[in-house]
Amino acid sequence: MTTTTRRSASETTAETQQGSAHGWWRAPHAVRQVLLAVLTLATGAVDALSWLMLGKVFSAFMTGNLVFLGLLAGGAQGPDTTHVAVAIAAFAVGAAIGGRVTASVRNQEQWWPLQVSVALGCTAVLEAGALGVWATSDAHPSGTTVAAIVGLFAMSMGIQTVAIASLGVRGIFTTAATATLAILMGDTAGWAHVKGEAPRLISIVVALVAGAAIGGLLVEQAPLWAPLVPVCLTLLVVAGAELLLGDRSLSVELPES
Repeated sequence: MTTTTRRSASETTAETQQGSAHGWWRAPHAVRQVLLAVLTLATGAVDALSWLMLGKVFSAFMTGNLVFLGLLAGGAQGPDTTHVAVAIAAFAVGAAIGGRVTASVRNQEQWWPLQVSVALGCTAVLEAGALGVWATSDAHPSGTTVAAIVGLFAMSMGIQTVAIASLGVRGIFTTAATATLAILMGDTAGWAHVKGEAPRLISIVVALVAGAAIGGLLVEQAPLWAPLVPVCLTLLVVAGAELLLGDRSLSVELPES
């Protein structure tokens, strides 16, 4: 006889039990982790492009932009004030949109609720818009074109940040790695010892670095196509989530003790 026990998405014990009987592509925790890493890869590409070609601002890493804002307010040199302000404001608007779309996610017990895919669909649309504006500038944006691309990218990252946060996966946001790295090292130092946590956190850090490397390489070798990477990766995640996870529940069948 079995009873159904509800487990949090962040509880690796339940995840491991589900994954042990199947291939990784059928284990929901493994599939979701791959999807999160792919999204982080896209983020790295976006911020690399933003830094290198859009006036040395960030579209995802708002901590850096807030520091820039402080530097500029103090009279120090830094990126264009307008671009920094646009990035912060657009990210905030995107986060609000993401929160609206995923408002009911925390009341659901699914590996990847539909609302998260809808929010990421909005992210992909905004990224595609940035790609379109980029293409019209022949990969050399200037003036208001830079602000427009920064705004589109930053808004997309705001939506993505809140959408992924709604999943409640410990230490993973896909748009920044500061907390991820801190939790990883904190766990290593003895804060917690949760089986499977370290590989999950490491994959996010590695994906962010790899995404930035890919973005930087494309800016140097094929700049016209650089913004296509995040669009394709985000759409891949949405399609993969719906195909492989769909409405799969967090319920885990455990024997009665």
